[in-house]
Amino acid sequence: MADRYIEPDTPELRARWGNFAWTPENAEKAKDVLSRYPEGRQRSAVMPLLDLAQRQVGAEENTQGWLPIPVMEYIASYLDMPIIRVVEVATFYTMYNIAPIGRFHVQVCGTTPCMLRGSDDLISACKKRGMKAGHISEDGLWSFTEVECMGNCASAPMVQINDDNYEDLTAERLDKVLDALAAGETPKAGTQEPGRHTVEPVGGPTTLRDMVTENHDYRGEW
Repeated sequence: MADRYIEPDTPELRARWGNFAWTPENAEKAKDVLSRYPEGRQRSAVMPLLDLAQRQVGAEENTQGWLPIPVMEYIASYLDMPIIRVVEVATFYTMYNIAPIGRFHVQVCGTTPCMLRGSDDLISACKKRGMKAGHISEDGLWSFTEVECMGNCASAPMVQINDDNYEDLTAERLDKVLDALAAGETPKAGTQEPGRHTVEPVGGPTTLRDMVTENHDYRGEW
């Protein structure tokens, strides 16, 4: 996995994000998140609150969002915890973006099942569009990260773009997804294999066939 670099804390960053605070809607969401944790354990809410803050930043920038240092400081103050603890969480988990990103964050899985099924071709397709790890493409649309297993091995190779997964990809299929996103369209998420709906075997099931159209109790037959 590529190294992750946190965006430097600069006067310009402070001027933009130094007064960060929850929107009224997110303030209610934050209160709801805190209510799920026992008294004295509210600091455990740091992960969902970082996600909420990242999405608020993203809503302002029309991206998936990221976490400037002043925003992390706001979360630390909100939870009454040291800022370093918040930074440790944000920099450890790749679900948090710690530097500005493009409109679409393209995360290509490069773990063994995806690699064997052609993830190198997907990475090449991304590079042809100017995507480069740690950079935003010149048109501002794309950020690229090669990541490790995201749990879709049965429909490899797969790519996560913002909050959606796209599976059973080839370079050509990925190009169609990226073209649609660039055009402001919403491509179908999930498997891109025609006729496949989830991760059932290509060509249909080979066992438990009676379960295809309705629930079937096999216990009496076993």
